[in-house]
Amino acid sequence: MKIKKGDKVLIISGKDKSKSGKVVKVLPFLGRVVVEGVNIKKKHVRPKKEGEKGQIVQIAAPVDVSNVKFLCAKCDKAAKIGCKILDNGKKVRICKKCENEV
Repeated sequence: MKIKKGDKVLIISGKDKSKSGKVVKVLPFLGRVVVEGVNIKKKHVRPKKEGEKGQIVQIAAPVDVSNVKFLCAKCDKAAKIGCKILDNGKKVRICKKCENEV
């Protein structure tokens, strides 16, 4: 999976199409990512203590990684991510459109 925590992504399909946000959590074993402010679900929470009221909490649910595309910070476009090996042997991620390091 080439999307990492902290990357800015664009949703390319589904009910939140064309929204963008920051990746909060990556679930590589499920092939999903949690994006801030996207795919919001409501969860009913029971009261924990006596006399306390229950509540409805909004949480961001995971989105399939195939439905998101990386947004490059330098060229401001949705692009694929590639890898490049530098002269010193270090491996870095690059934007396929502008060829800059991510």
